[in-house]
Amino acid sequence: MTKTYDVAVIGAGVFGAWTAYWLRRAGAEVLLIDAYGPGNSRASSGGESRMIRLGYGPDEIYTRWAQRSLDLWKKLFEEAGPQTVSLFQNTGILWLAREQDPYCEAVLTTLQRTGTRFEKLDRGELVHRFPQIDPGQATWGILEPDSGVLMARRAVQAVVAQARGISVDYVQARVTTDSRINADRLVFACGPWLPKIFPQLLGELIHVTRQEVLFFGVPAGDERFGPPAMPAWIDFNDLVYGLPNLDGRGFKLAIDAHGPEFDPDNGERVVSQAGLTAAREYLAQRIPALADAPVLETRVCQYENTSNGDFLIDRHPEFDNIWIVGGGSGHGFKHGPVVGEYVTAMINGTGTPESRFSLATKQRVQSREVY
Repeated sequence: MTKTYDVAVIGAGVFGAWTAYWLRRAGAEVLLIDAYGPGNSRASSGGESRMIRLGYGPDEIYTRWAQRSLDLWKKLFEEAGPQTVSLFQNTGILWLAREQDPYCEAVLTTLQRTGTRFEKLDRGELVHRFPQIDPGQATWGILEPDSGVLMARRAVQAVVAQARGISVDYVQARVTTDSRINADRLVFACGPWLPKIFPQLLGELIHVTRQEVLFFGVPAGDERFGPPAMPAWIDFNDLVYGLPNLDGRGFKLAIDAHGPEFDPDNGERVVSQAGLTAAREYLAQRIPALADAPVLETRVCQYENTSNGDFLIDRHPEFDNIWIVGGGSGHGFKHGPVVGEYVTAMINGTGTPESRFSLATKQRVQSREVY
């Protein structure tokens, strides 16, 4: 007889993996399904690294979620064993701010209000402490000393391994609306595949964009571009971020501006010449010593963007037993543990709904507000 589950979670990315984990911890019989496998190269949760920062401008909910998520990530890695402890790298996160900078000022206010450790640095301190970074138009900065980088692909695989260790069943299979799954409730945490599975509902509400990432080689024996000398950093005004040399993979640079529409199944994952040129031009300005650094590897991933960047976590409007979880919008990875907690509480009837995650708040016109 085919087993019947309390909940089937479709999508073993960061949202789906943590949701399956918490549902099982709450006593549910859980099936986790993914088309390509945890941390695969097509997934938004794939790739080597993702920042976990606490600053979110005025959006205190995301700062508090990031704080709790950081604790839960570290706890899971400790429980999983010594081979996973290094999946969080405490590099610190540096914000580069300009003279008139409402967003970074809001970051300061929110970090103060939430009791988060930080340092405010003037331009002189930026230059003294991080001489390898040319501050350019930045006149001050914010350092989050407790933040850092999650080793994304392996972190997702670790969550799935821990979930399977507490008897979550996992299968690799493609799921469509015609698939038969023996479960009382379904959670679709499919990231960029959500508009494909629910085209009429989400086809105009979630926009999947192509995002390019490049890794540049650092000079042999040069420790300036790895932790602790270099933190991960964000140039919010130019929508660029960089990660230090981790695991010998090179210095990572990515432009955070939304790219063109992208198909996660069939899109070619080759960096464009225009993307390479833009990255090199920025690198020459911000990290002059790496202006001529060789490209070691590149990646094309994708964001699945809601209209303003808020998550989408809500019931399907026509089916009470179906939940939709997605809209990571390029910043969601870090929040996986708390997204999973939230979904579990909502399914079990013990949670308080957050209106900004509702389907009703999602619009067709893109107007990014959450970064």
